[in-house]
Amino acid sequence: MEKGRLEAFSDGVLAIIITIMVLELHVPHGDQFEALKPLWPVFLSYVMSFIYVGIYWNNHHHFLKMADAVNGRVLWANLHLLFWLSLMPAATGWMGENHFAKLPVAVYGVVLLMCAVAWLPLQYSLIAANGGKTSELAQALGSDWKGKVASSIYLLGILLAFVTPWISCALYATVAAIWFIPDRRIESRIMK
Repeated sequence: MEKGRLEAFSDGVLAIIITIMVLELHVPHGDQFEALKPLWPVFLSYVMSFIYVGIYWNNHHHFLKMADAVNGRVLWANLHLLFWLSLMPAATGWMGENHFAKLPVAVYGVVLLMCAVAWLPLQYSLIAANGGKTSELAQALGSDWKGKVASSIYLLGILLAFVTPWISCALYATVAAIWFIPDRRIESRIMK
């Protein structure tokens, strides 16, 4: 199987996800700054989700750049990840339209957590298809502390959403900040 087809398909799906999210941004009714005020929650949720989709796209690109081979297992793992990412527009829109209310913020956290969980089978199937635990990809990944920390923060954010949704959003933004810079372990090996 050619990894180029997997990359092209994934890039297309991610582009559609971003397009759907931006369609939730409606034109303000009025020509004053006051007209923008009701739109800020939707815009803020869009920015956070755009960054998240960008992070997944970036890391997906890096992982596939290091991979020489893909197989059926990788394809299904990739579809699993894309499924959860495809829920991002709905969760984003619900959270923004409801001004970061408790349940929408918790559901948004669940979608983020499931994207992180879905990344694991893709990661492991790519490693298995490209030499296993001794592969360069596995060595570059190491202990994956960022993934473990991110999942823990998502769980905490989901629980805290029912108490203080803004703390949850701050936690979700913290995870995005951790992942915003591409993984240097992988990037340094790509540049060799």
